[in-house]
Amino acid sequence: MKIVIGSKNPAKIAAVKNSFSHQAAEFCSLDIPSGVSEQPFSDEETIKGAINRAEGALLEGNGDIGIGLEGGVQETSYGLLICNWGALAAPGKEPIIAGGARILLPEEVVGRLRAGKELGPVMEEYAKKKNVSKQEGAVGVFTDGRVNRTEMFTHVMNLLVGQFNYHQKQK
Repeated sequence: MKIVIGSKNPAKIAAVKNSFSHQAAEFCSLDIPSGVSEQPFSDEETIKGAINRAEGALLEGNGDIGIGLEGGVQETSYGLLICNWGALAAPGKEPIIAGGARILLPEEVVGRLRAGKELGPVMEEYAKKKNVSKQEGAVGVFTDGRVNRTEMFTHVMNLLVGQFNYHQKQK
């Protein structure tokens, strides 16, 4: 089975490989545009970015499965939460979607996002380290390393693969 990942981000690639570790698979990662804002500001926009990446990966990579993973933020009455969504696309089928963990962002970060900044660079400044979005992610910083970005996206991937496998068995 050829699985095409719509991102070159190491945390996302590792998450996909973690979720397919029980199956023989060939992996290919492509830099597929999300087609949404650099910083998605809603579940809807983040889901759309994940679907765009999954469908683009499937098409451009000529695989059996296309995967799109997208991080964003969601406004709530409690404040701004990080959100993460994934999509799995297979030929001739509607994409499968799944979402994952959410945590409240501190106002110091929220103000910069609302001013038009993207979470990745904001987190580099906030944590005073490089490549936060390719390593632990905001979730890793704000959970004191208890959950990192790869684990967060692995959870989403397990939800996607589980749904995909369930639907395959129902045929």
